[in-house]
Amino acid sequence: MSEVAIPDIGDAEDVEIIEICVAPGDEVAANDALIVIESDKASMEVPAPYAGSIAEVLVALGDRVNTGDPIVRMDAAASVDAAPVDAAPVDAAPPPSPPPAPAA
Repeated sequence: MSEVAIPDIGDAEDVEIIEICVAPGDEVAANDALIVIESDKASMEVPAPYAGSIAEVLVALGDRVNTGDPIVRMDAAASVDAAPVDAAPVDAAPPPSPPPAPAA
């Protein structure tokens, strides 16, 4: 389990949480919105850094947060998709050869 914190949001300090998009037990995908914060200039969703399950929400509506403040605790999803893309089974057969070109 790990804490997810507010990413670097530039020079904004003490930004207000205007929406909480998750609750304990929710399953989220990478980049799903966890909360929405609002500065003087704009509102911004704070995304999940990876897929997983929300264990605990550490903030409430109206709270003011800064870069690095923890917002949720998450358990990473265990998935077969987490294997490296270039990993191949050891006993994999080589790809088939292309068929010979027809004689002219």
